[in-house]
Amino acid sequence: MEVTGVTAPTVTVFISSSLNTFRSEKRYSRSLTIAEFKCKLELVVGSPASCMELELYGADDKFYSKLDQEDALLGSYPVDDGCRIHVIDHSGARLGEYEDVAKVEKYEISQEAYDQRQDTVRSFLKRSKLGRYNEEERAQQEAEATQRLAEEKAQASAIPVGSRCEVRAPGQSPRRGTVMYVGLTDFKPGYWIGVRYDEPLGKNDGSVNGKRYFECQAKYGAFVKPSVVTVGDFPEEDYGLDEM
Repeated sequence: MEVTGVTAPTVTVFISSSLNTFRSEKRYSRSLTIAEFKCKLELVVGSPASCMELELYGADDKFYSKLDQEDALLGSYPVDDGCRIHVIDHSGARLGEYEDVAKVEKYEISQEAYDQRQDTVRSFLKRSKLGRYNEEERAQQEAEATQRLAEEKAQASAIPVGSRCEVRAPGQSPRRGTVMYVGLTDFKPGYWIGVRYDEPLGKNDGSVNGKRYFECQAKYGAFVKPSVVTVGDFPEEDYGLDEM
């Protein structure tokens, strides 16, 4: 019995170009004419179809032939999976010209013109009174933030610098130390208490992001919220961490 091979209707090839430094893997129908094939390559390499010269290379990068018959089918050439089709551009463009996005003209619109459009996210938020365009919600959030800050300030004012304290943060065992700083910080909003722990249970040396708030050894300093700090007669305890 005679067995005949069946050629697949599509072929997967690599596309390279004299205008680009990269290769693209694409699948095309073998029934495309070379003229139709060039039109599809315009979107891949950026070269006009009328300025293209096509060369066919095998999977081993060996030159096979030129694809120079406009009305011939792609499948009439020895094109197999893994072959490379190289596009030589004759438009006068330079290598990498279509890769530099800085040279691409960008669409820009003024803020005034953007505000007048009705099909934008901003106009939708305004119509729906969402996000920062919800004045009532915004005012409520600002009032809540102001109230929280006032509460933190009142709590912080009752925690003198130099006093002994115990810190009870959620999910952590009680930690004792000395209050070294009380006030606002640059790293986060609100009032913070800087504590020098009796043992190396902290996260810093009294400084955060290059700004120093108090002095202590590395890993002995921490910043916590006033709500988790209790001031009182808390003698220094030995956790035995220095012996580990």
